[in-house]
Amino acid sequence: MDTSFSAEDLAFRDEVRAFFAEAYDDELQARLADKATFREAVIDWQRRLFDKGWIAPNWPKAYGGAEWTPTQNFIYETERAACGVRDVVPFGLKMVGPVIYTFGNDEQKERFLPRILRSEDWWCQGYSEPGAGSDLAALKTRAERDGDEYVVNGAKIWTTYAQYADWIFCLVRTSSEGKKQNGISFLLIDMHSPGIKVNPIVSIDNHHSLNEVEFNNVRVPVANLIGEEDKGWTYAKALLAHERTTIAGVADSRRALAEVRDFAAQEENGGRFLIDDPLFQQRLSDIEIELMALEYTELRVLASVAAGGAPGAESSLLKIKGTEIQQAIQELRMELAGYYQGVLPTELSAEQLGHSFGSDARQAFMYGRAATIYGGSNEVQKNIIAKAVLGL
Repeated sequence: MDTSFSAEDLAFRDEVRAFFAEAYDDELQARLADKATFREAVIDWQRRLFDKGWIAPNWPKAYGGAEWTPTQNFIYETERAACGVRDVVPFGLKMVGPVIYTFGNDEQKERFLPRILRSEDWWCQGYSEPGAGSDLAALKTRAERDGDEYVVNGAKIWTTYAQYADWIFCLVRTSSEGKKQNGISFLLIDMHSPGIKVNPIVSIDNHHSLNEVEFNNVRVPVANLIGEEDKGWTYAKALLAHERTTIAGVADSRRALAEVRDFAAQEENGGRFLIDDPLFQQRLSDIEIELMALEYTELRVLASVAAGGAPGAESSLLKIKGTEIQQAIQELRMELAGYYQGVLPTELSAEQLGHSFGSDARQAFMYGRAATIYGGSNEVQKNIIAKAVLGL
């Protein structure tokens, strides 16, 4: 694989850097950090990307995307992470959008895709349920046909940003006959519909991004069904393959590892800087080697997708190794923070209490425990690889 950048690639890299320096300004970052203005700030940022033509790098041009090359994708993600720029909210642009333009009908494409691109609708994902997580096909949320509508009853859980969402894409059970995967359908549901209730879940990192969503006799037009009834499992698997690829977070892990290296160069232990400790150097190097290997795997997957393929078992591999590397980096950050990792929010700032990164390290570590679970647990991913690659 040729990994050298052409003159055009270098010019694109410079353009990306210049755009981030101008568009991702201090005022926007302040609004993104404030819970009261977070939603509007995210939409503002994504509309700046839309105006630039960069909101959907992997979408086909026919649907308003940029159709970037794998190299452009790599450059953009590397620079985004290096500059500390937040990624787009994935549920519309990276998940349901590709499902709609791949499996939806013309009316659905015309209705939903332009609004997703312009961030006029905020989407969330309705997959996991209180009794159906890794065994997603065991879901019990039902959609019963009543004329030109479905009546939906049930609940979804761990629904990220449901408190902000205008729409939710849902897996619902429309039949109980045959294999449990066969009776599942893929519905698009307006979150403002009567009968929907959002219950907040404050996670262990003391943040509210997760929710439970209840459906009580919620009426959904049949026109909001993606593809065929009872065939939703096929569309769900296609979406999950793309989700697992993005969960790997290679570029963000590279930035996090660089921060660990910088912190270690400032932290003294036993009269010397931690970065000079041979054992610490070895752990840092081991992670960096694994991250480099994962980076090349991601490039191969991007190249395959750009050539018209779809993520296969490689997406499971990316998800497994990517999340394991994330957790390894988080553990190193916790060790660097030492006893300052126990800093909890008070009227005093983190800087006044000690290391400024101590509280951040604790929160990232706590929430990061879920990385090997969401998007399909790593144990399930190993089963997928065993079946798809080894034929077991």
